[in-house]
Amino acid sequence: MTPELALYSAAVCPYAQRTHLLLLEKGVPYETVEIDLKNKSAEFLAISPYSKVPVIKRGPDVVWESSVINEYLDEIYPNPPMMPSEPGRRALARVWIDFANVKLLPTWYRLFLAQEPVRQAFLADELTSHFLFMEQAGIAALSPSGPFWLGEHLSLVDLTYWPWFERLGALKHYRKLGLPPECRRLRDWMKVMSARDSVLAIARPTEFYISGYASYADGSEQGVTARDMRTGQ
Repeated sequence: MTPELALYSAAVCPYAQRTHLLLLEKGVPYETVEIDLKNKSAEFLAISPYSKVPVIKRGPDVVWESSVINEYLDEIYPNPPMMPSEPGRRALARVWIDFANVKLLPTWYRLFLAQEPVRQAFLADELTSHFLFMEQAGIAALSPSGPFWLGEHLSLVDLTYWPWFERLGALKHYRKLGLPPECRRLRDWMKVMSARDSVLAIARPTEFYISGYASYADGSEQGVTARDMRTGQ
């Protein structure tokens, strides 16, 4: 029987990985429609207003933007729940999802694209400050004993951040930057996340990401901006 849900995705896209992880965690059957990001089909362009992945189609519903998709799916498939039931905690979850999208990731992509050493150093400092803020004001404050961002249970916050932590090896390879030593809770969280069945099911080796980021890191992709580098949203 054909699954009721189709996920338009690309193997290289961390934004699409967010939604793959959620569907795997919830055990929802789905069909993956792999998109060639360099040769997008007319079918895909017709349903993706931003021409980016992921997009999901479920009956008459077509939803894009990974953060919106994941909240939609959490409502449609409520077990296990991936957002807190208490409004204040739910608001904090959304704050940290927003931080990923508007603070962490733009800096991440700008650092990969930067070619001048001075610019790289500036952006490396900025990204380091984001990591420290995530450690101190984020996971350590919200979940002092862990193991996840919001305590004992996996949430959309964990799935929002994980794809980029899986790619930290590429960041270190090209820009010599990893997690600061002070980020103990984030390191513990990484160990827990890396062992989850959903993560293991679709994980890629560091070499895959090193190869995927090569043309951006060495400047051979001319005229690309940090926004362009985002294969999804």
